[in-house]
Amino acid sequence: MKLTEIMKLTEAELLCGDAESQDYKNAFSSDLMSDVLTNEADEAFLITGLVNVQAIRTAEMADISCILFVRDKEIPPNMIRLAEESDITLLRTKHTMFWVCGVLYQAGIVSVY
Repeated sequence: MKLTEIMKLTEAELLCGDAESQDYKNAFSSDLMSDVLTNEADEAFLITGLVNVQAIRTAEMADISCILFVRDKEIPPNMIRLAEESDITLLRTKHTMFWVCGVLYQAGIVSVY
């Protein structure tokens, strides 16, 4: 699924990155970055409410190219800069993680587990 479609479904805004050229089959939702590091799925993006640089660093280590932040969290400028340097797309939505996961599941996004 194109990231632009994911953005429409979740009513997400683009904070940095390129939404036009990205496709995803899988998603992983967690606020525990240690769980994210066990993720071995290709073409997956991360859904989280954890807003700190560890989310960006974890995405780098897990080869995740997109993070969708939930619950309308404010993303600090230093996180956006780090994501840009790491070529990671950041999105934000006002909705809860539960709602986002349900909407994406109905649209065909598959969990990594």
